[in-house]
Amino acid sequence: MRRKKMIIVICLLIAAAVLSYYFAPAETWKKIAQKVGIVKTAKVAPVDTAHQHGGNVAVTETEADMESAVKTEGEAPTVEIPEDKQQLIGVKTVKATVKAMNRLIRTVGRIEYDERKLATVNTKVEGWIEKLHVDYTGRYVKKGEPLAEIYSPELVATQQEFINTLRWANQSKEVKDERTAMLLTKDAQAILEASKARLRLWDISDEQIAMIERSGKPLRTLTVYSPVSGFVVQKMALQGIRVMPGEKLFDVADLSTLWIMADIYEYELPFIKVGQTARIGLSYFPGREFSSRIDYVYPALAGETRTAKVRFTIPNPEGVLKPQMFTNVEIRINLGSRLTVPAEAVIDTGVRQIVYVDKGEGNFEPREVMLGLRTEDTVEIIRGIKAGEKVAASANFLIDSEAQLKGVTPLPMRRKP
Repeated sequence: MRRKKMIIVICLLIAAAVLSYYFAPAETWKKIAQKVGIVKTAKVAPVDTAHQHGGNVAVTETEADMESAVKTEGEAPTVEIPEDKQQLIGVKTVKATVKAMNRLIRTVGRIEYDERKLATVNTKVEGWIEKLHVDYTGRYVKKGEPLAEIYSPELVATQQEFINTLRWANQSKEVKDERTAMLLTKDAQAILEASKARLRLWDISDEQIAMIERSGKPLRTLTVYSPVSGFVVQKMALQGIRVMPGEKLFDVADLSTLWIMADIYEYELPFIKVGQTARIGLSYFPGREFSSRIDYVYPALAGETRTAKVRFTIPNPEGVLKPQMFTNVEIRINLGSRLTVPAEAVIDTGVRQIVYVDKGEGNFEPREVMLGLRTEDTVEIIRGIKAGEKVAASANFLIDSEAQLKGVTPLPMRRKP
């Protein structure tokens, strides 16, 4: 009887153990297994329900190695990719190195007139163009070459007043009374100088004034001369047209030097400084390059394109460069020595930037980094890794996918206060 009771109690205990095994949470068994040393601490993917009821609660070290289980070394999480799998997916690692960084900015420029060598020809009197010496746009003129002749009744009247004043000054010398003659001569000279100054203000030269004095006759027309040597780029003057004071007649441009205006994007402006050298090429001259320096960076941006104008000055002694030609501009900028990695080694999530550091034996540690300057193929690392550490430079997205499946995330970067 006693033996039968013992058998019943043992059966009940076994049944209770089996029921508790099936219905107890997997985490409870995992904690118990870790305490007794059956399973080592590891970050693993969640175990599905079918696996829980299959009876295998703990994953052994051998099974974890076969499945690229995630381990932690100290506090840094890692994801393990066996070497055979690395070769299969094409993983390549490179060292973070300190080297000289160079940034190459390529843009398009446009040749324009040198505004410092543009001149406008106009008249200061009202009149009519009687003769046009330059009758088409694009003609080359020399400094001092006549452009047009203008008849102005007002100018003729002023010349006649000057001639009358000159005669009066000569007659005042014939007065017998010495004191009266002296006063008249003094007044006549003052009026005569005022008439000369008025003629000079109307662009009558001293040689023309001397000619009027000698001949005693006014000049019928005023000759307009070119103030500079260059090409007539705009001509409003026409034969017989009426002109008003200040009205533009010609624009003359000296093309011995030209400007090249290049567009620089907003994010590239911090690298641009006055004095930097650029290489300039034109499709018009295949294989030929010009060199120039930045002589001005314009202070405003274009709202539509978000670009700023950068100006170069280039000599044009042969006259082969023409305004409105397009050019290719390359500016190479030395950024100094910096800690760099290949640009493809960095995964940008939009919130933070991550690289996978090779810890050896197939382990890769995801690490958040702070980026600095960028070039076409490299990027500067300000914080996060040290020189000499190896990072995954290819197939890092596959490593990142494996890490996401295993629940591995990089430790948050400690921000400096």
